Amino acid sequence: MRILRITCLLLLATSLLTACTEVRPWQRGNFARVEMQWQTDPLESALNDHIFFSKEASSGGNSAAGGGCGCN
Repeated sequence: MRILRITCLLLLATSLLTACTEVRPWQRGNFARVEMQWQTDPLESALNDHIFFSKEASSGGNSAAGGGCGCN
C-alpha cells in the first residue's frame, strides 16, 4: 500500500512538472500553421454547420445559449 502511494505521488509530481511547458517564440510558428487550426476551411465548416442544423431541425447552439425552438 505504501509503494502504491509513493508511486502515485511520483507520477503526480512528474505530470505536474512536465504539463506546464513553455512555448518558445521560435516554436509558435508551428502552432500557427493551417493544419493546427480547429477549422482549416471556413466554407467547409459553414456548410457542415448548415447540414448539421438542417438535419437536427434547430439553429444556433454552437456559440450562443438557447435551444432549437427559437425561444432564445
